[in-house]
Order: sequence, then C-alpha cells, then structure tokens
Amino acid sequence: MAAGLEYGLKGIVWKRIQDTIIADCRKSKVWKILILDPFTTKILSSCCKMSDLMSEKITIVEDLYKNREPVLEMKAIYFISPTAKCVDAFIGDFKQKPKYKAAYVYFTDYCPDDLFNNMKLYCAKYIQVCKEINLSFLPQEAQVFTFDNPGAFNSIYKPNSLDKMKTLETLADQLVTICATLDEYPGVRYKNKNMENAKTLAELVDNKLARHYELDDSGKKKGKTQAQLLIVERGFDPVSPILHELTYQAMAYDLIDIQKDIYHTLIAKDGSEKEALLNEDDMLWVKLRHKHIAEVSEQIPKMLKEISASKKQPDGKITISNLSQMMKKMPSFRKELTEKTIHLQLAEDCMQQFSNNVEKLCKAEQDLAVGSDVDGMKVKDPMRTLLPVLLHPYSIHDKIRAVLLYIFSLNGTTDENLSKLIQHVKIEDEREYILNWKRLGVPIITESSIFSRKPTRRDRSQEQTYNLSRWTPVIKDVMEDAVENKLDTKEWPHQSECPAAWNGSGAVSARQKHKPNAQDERRTGSRLIIFIIGGISFSEMRSAYEVTQAVKSCEVIVGSSHILTPTSLLNDIKALGKEPMETFTIEERSNA
Repeated sequence: MAAGLEYGLKGIVWKRIQDTIIADCRKSKVWKILILDPFTTKILSSCCKMSDLMSEKITIVEDLYKNREPVLEMKAIYFISPTAKCVDAFIGDFKQKPKYKAAYVYFTDYCPDDLFNNMKLYCAKYIQVCKEINLSFLPQEAQVFTFDNPGAFNSIYKPNSLDKMKTLETLADQLVTICATLDEYPGVRYKNKNMENAKTLAELVDNKLARHYELDDSGKKKGKTQAQLLIVERGFDPVSPILHELTYQAMAYDLIDIQKDIYHTLIAKDGSEKEALLNEDDMLWVKLRHKHIAEVSEQIPKMLKEISASKKQPDGKITISNLSQMMKKMPSFRKELTEKTIHLQLAEDCMQQFSNNVEKLCKAEQDLAVGSDVDGMKVKDPMRTLLPVLLHPYSIHDKIRAVLLYIFSLNGTTDENLSKLIQHVKIEDEREYILNWKRLGVPIITESSIFSRKPTRRDRSQEQTYNLSRWTPVIKDVMEDAVENKLDTKEWPHQSECPAAWNGSGAVSARQKHKPNAQDERRTGSRLIIFIIGGISFSEMRSAYEVTQAVKSCEVIVGSSHILTPTSLLNDIKALGKEPMETFTIEERSNA
C-alpha cells in the first residue's frame, strides 16, 4: 500500500475491505477473481493497488458489465452496489449456465428484499457468502469523502423534481455507511432557515442510523459516540465556491484543465506529454496542496536547488529545460526530479493565469466578499468595486462570478439593476447562471429575499493573511463553533442529542503566513462530520484540515455528493433552468 494511503479515510476503507472481503478470501487458499461495478472500482482503486490484491490471491479484476469468459474452476468475489442493474448482471452469470465455481457477494450497503429474493431464487446454490459491508462512499482524501454523484444536485434543486426524495434517501443510506465505517453513532444537527432539504436529510439519516445500530451484528444496541454530524445545504455559503482561490489545490482545479485528478503537461525536450495523478500517493502534493501559491512558488525551486546542489550541479536559474537535462544525466534521481518538476510546471501554469487575469480580479472579489478593503475600510458602494471588472475584457464566466459576488454582498438586488447587469455581461440568453441561485435559497432579487441580514462572521481581524486571500469559508466558522460548543441551537437544531465532546481553540489557516507544522499523529479523539448537500469546494475541504490541525482533540471530516469547481457549479446552476430536463435516476448514480 502506498505511503500516502496509510492514514485517514483511505486507510480506514482499505482496512474495512481487508476485514470483510479479504478475510473471507484468506479462509480459502485458492486464487479468485474479483468482479466490480464502476462505483466499487473507484472505491477500490482509491485505497489499494493491484499488487495488494495479488498478495491476497486475487488473480484478476473484471468489470461486472462486460462480457467475460467462464472460468468454471475458480470462485468469484462480487463487490457491487445493491441496485437492480448490478443484481441482474450477477444473476446473468449463473442463471442459465454458471460462469464460476461459486460466488462470494459483498454489497456496498443495504440490499432491498426484492433484489435479494431474486438472487436466492436463481443463484442460491452458488452463493457461499452474501454480506452488506457498509462502504457506499469514496474516500477522496484523508479527511474528505464523496458519493461520486454530481447528478444529485440536479435531482434535489431542479423545480418539481420527481426524484428528489429518492435521491435524499440514497444520500441518507450512504451517510449511514460512512458513520458505520468510522464506527460512529453521531448526534445529528442541521442548518435551519430555508433549508428544508437539510432538515429532511437529517431526519432520514437519524432514523436510518437508529435502525442500523439496532440491527448491529454484535447483537448489542450501540449508544451514541463522541461524534457529531452536521448537515447543511450549498446555499448557506454561495461565496466560497465562486471566488478565485489562491491556495495551490483550489487554484489548480479552477484555472487549469485537470480532469479526473490528472494534470497533463509537456516537460520533455522532445515535446512528449507527461501526465501526473494528483492524489495522496504523491506526498509532495499532500505537503503543498493547502499552501498559498506564493509559498508553493517559493518552496519548489528551493527543493530543486537542494537536489541540484547534492549532485554538484551548477547552481542557477531553475527552468524546465535545465531539469530535463539533469534527469538524463542522473537516472537514479529521475523519479524525485519528475515529481518536483511536475509541481514546478503546475505552479508556473497557475502563476501564469494569475498574472494574466486573476490578480486584478482577486482584489475586487475579496473586497466584495469580505465587505471591506485591504485596510479594513468598509466597501460603501459595491458597484464601484464591480464596475472596473465589467469594463475590462475578462471572460464571461469571470464577469458572472464577479456579478454574483456583488449580488451576494447586497443580499440581493433589484429587478431593474439585475437586468442592467445581465445586459452588461451580455448573457441575456443565459441569465439562468444568476437567476437560478434562488433555487438554492440564495436571495437574488431583493423583494423576494428571505434574509433580512447577513450572518455574523467570526472576527479574524487579528489573523495575518495575504491581501488577496482575506475571505474565510463560512464552513470554517461552523467547524470552530461546533468544536467549541458554540453553535446556536436555533440555527442548528438537534435532530438527536450527543455528548458534549469538544474543547479547542481557533484554527490556523493556510491563507496565513505561518511556520509549517509536522503532520500530526493519528487522532483518537472525537469526530465532527459535516455533509454539504449540493457539492463541496476545495477551500471548504482545506478548512477541515486546518481546524483538525489546530484542535488536536477533534478530527473534522467533510463530504458531499461531489467536489465542485466554480465552472462546474455555474454549469449546474444554469442547467436547473433548462427544460425539458433529463430524469436522473438512482440506478445511474451507482452504475454510470
């Protein structure tokens, strides 16, 4: 197992797989075939490598939906989602003519009775094991989980959605599996005030948790643990996912075309393309991802100079072509150099975008978001801040982001003013980018505003931050208040109580200039789990690590249906107004 996967959620998930699927494998010494659906393929590939499976006598990994040759002398392990599509494919392997000697079946979570009965009807004599192992989520990072379900946004927020309740039920089932995997029975709270989906999901999760722990394998009813689950909707903080962020990970995913965590770059002198997977196998990525781009741009060349000095290379300007030459001369250092070179290139790409456009945008965005300028002077006329952005030839998307921040800063604007802004940005035919935020409970038109005032924020005036990174995600305030037992019970009603678990002090931010700290040892204290309906941004993910770092007694874990970028969120918002809409089904979530 890679060093980066040994801790956090990925390590916990791999241990769960070892204790269930792998433990059963070990009882039988023969080699087996592992069959996965697309969702379980992602779960497994996120936490282990093929070599880990080979060492456990799993000889080959197959796709459930592809045509496979029968191997009658071998037993097959099925790690699949409990959906009709998966179960039908499984039955197809045994109904007419068996493909394998026997089947060990492991479902990610609860399998409905009708599907289970179908399996028994056609395949009972071949099934040696059938278990539900409560692993219906992706361990995205050490402290971040997702359900790999971006379509949930549309299902929940589109007008007159026919599958909203079904989607919320599925999210609730999946939230139960993360609690079960962490061995937590948390108290549940939700953000009140025009957040009906959060309330509904809290009720569903609380009821399903109660049922799950009543039916626990041990036969004992589990009591509440020192954990708390907070449920909130995307509309509670529309600013954080729209701002241009200047920490490395958030900035890269916003400004660079990174698909499926893969960054493509040209490094070699012959112009061949390299690709780098940005995940926790890359310990340099883990070390740098939450740092401000100013620090990253400073640290990587230093690291490369140290390598250069250690091999008595002439000290000079670090360039991509120089590094290419070094790599040819020093094959033993190729891997280390490649890793650092890729990050040097990615940081350079980010800084190029920053210099071209983003730097000027950031000042206006920060002033609008924070409500004051660098000197702490209140922004009295937000339109004066916005106007230079509208007059500059920025991209349409960048202008939309600035207009939204202007509207958010005012808690909504007038119909007349909004029409003028839409005309100015030239999006008369694409006004859904702005208008559809009301579906998330965010006030866009003043008259229809349900908020009379903006929420009170924590005082961070004493924190030393970079001028263009003064905004703090609202979720960080929530994390710190929860840890200090300061959450308002009216704003955050208890769906179920839990023991008072936390004491701590304010967290340190990556936006601040501070000395780097060594990675903490794994914590054994309480947990705060936060789920955001409608997607989570990279800055909110970063906040979980910052608060955990500062409050040693509590680990903060955050998750959502999916991770969003400013572009993906704007596209999702716009799509809410498109008619006719395609119906998103739960089936497609697990097997698309």
